[in-house]
Amino acid sequence: MNNKPELVFVPGPGVGHLIPFVELAKLLVQRHHRLSITVLVIKPPFDSKNNAYLDLLSAGDGINFVHLPTNDLQTFNAQSILTSFIESHKPQVKEAVSKLVLSESASDDSPKLAGFVLDMCCTSLIDVADEFGVPSYIFFTSSAAFLGLMIHVQALYDEQNKHIVDLKDSDSELEVPCLANTLPAKVLPFVYLDKDWSMIMFELARRFRRVNGIIVNSFKELESFAFKSLSSVETSIPPVYPIGPILNLDGKRIDLGSAESKTKAEIIEWLEDQPPSSVVFLCFGSMGSFDKEQVKEIARALEQSGHRFLWSLRQPPPKDQFVAPNDYKNLTDVLPEGFLDRIARIGKVIGWAPQVSVLAHKAIGGFVSHCGWNSVLESIWLGVPIAAWPMYAEHQLNAFEMVIELESAVEIKMEYRKDFLGENKTMVSAEEIERGIRKLMEDDNEIRRRIKEMSEKSRKTMMEGGSSFTSLGCFINDVMSHLS
Repeated sequence: MNNKPELVFVPGPGVGHLIPFVELAKLLVQRHHRLSITVLVIKPPFDSKNNAYLDLLSAGDGINFVHLPTNDLQTFNAQSILTSFIESHKPQVKEAVSKLVLSESASDDSPKLAGFVLDMCCTSLIDVADEFGVPSYIFFTSSAAFLGLMIHVQALYDEQNKHIVDLKDSDSELEVPCLANTLPAKVLPFVYLDKDWSMIMFELARRFRRVNGIIVNSFKELESFAFKSLSSVETSIPPVYPIGPILNLDGKRIDLGSAESKTKAEIIEWLEDQPPSSVVFLCFGSMGSFDKEQVKEIARALEQSGHRFLWSLRQPPPKDQFVAPNDYKNLTDVLPEGFLDRIARIGKVIGWAPQVSVLAHKAIGGFVSHCGWNSVLESIWLGVPIAAWPMYAEHQLNAFEMVIELESAVEIKMEYRKDFLGENKTMVSAEEIERGIRKLMEDDNEIRRRIKEMSEKSRKTMMEGGSSFTSLGCFINDVMSHLS
């Protein structure tokens, strides 16, 4: 076979989805020197971090980037990002791949289209892969437990006419095959407590069953129960490939401009002056923010705890706008009077944070996190224990898995949730937050020991002979088998 196999990657919009795709592409071309990858980039105008990260990407080493024309997200709501926004890109994806195929036919040495690797939210593009007569795969950038939940609740609805949204505001508990413990309805992700959102999620899960395989950014040692469940005959889904943790740990590659580079330098300089494992880091993801009343409760908790802290505090976007938070121009507008003066010796309040660089610093002893899956994997890799304070998307399930299933995180409030416009009905008290921080920062707690052990396993699994290394090889073999 003269032609090199070429995979087309389509990440979902948003830097949290894009980065794992780019890192997976790098890993694949390193493992299989004949493989080439074209990444079709769907660029959302609301995500400045996404845009800045994209500016750093350049073709090379078997990876090529094609930037699809930008659609105006102002005409879309949050739901439509998973529906009409992705659907509207079908013509651009088809055109971009047609150009690839055309170039392939012009030369015996050019790549041969081998398949599509699609984001979990880009399942409507399976149709495009089918049109080209090539296999499609899903890269699931969340946990195996969430994949199992998606598959299970869709089957309940389609086969037994049981709608998970009926559990909203109840004290019921749900038996889920991928979880060893029953799942309280109060920690179900928001998308399953809203009828419109749940129907979208059901359709995504139905499409998962159409692909040739599902790649999961996790590893068997972390989610052994969930992966065993997903491989059972009863699940009736395509082969699952646990190939994680796929992370971008090179902070220098995602510095996002001179202002933020300066901020990063100031943060690291401050951390250098702190004792080892003494600082609790509070950071809530690219979309995480709180109203003024909740900010005051966090501030009171930090002050009362007496622990050193680094707090990434972001200003919420205007109501009814699905855009990312910004940094405050003046922190005193939102913090309690005199707070910054009182904590000056032990704490630092910042805006944007270089999360990986901070977590990797020896001064960090704990991480108060929204439990986005990338953040969970980063904390495990770097051996930093988490206090779980979920926000949106599937974060509640991630928090439940870490706190209850794996007993590897402290809880602040697992049932806390926001919808995609930042609305929430729950106030977390200073006492709850302080209690979580104190437990998190205990020197000899069992959670700290478990995370250190899992950190070692997360590194070994990616090495030759490790479970994720082997699973990635199985995925490559499947891709190649369709070309013979």
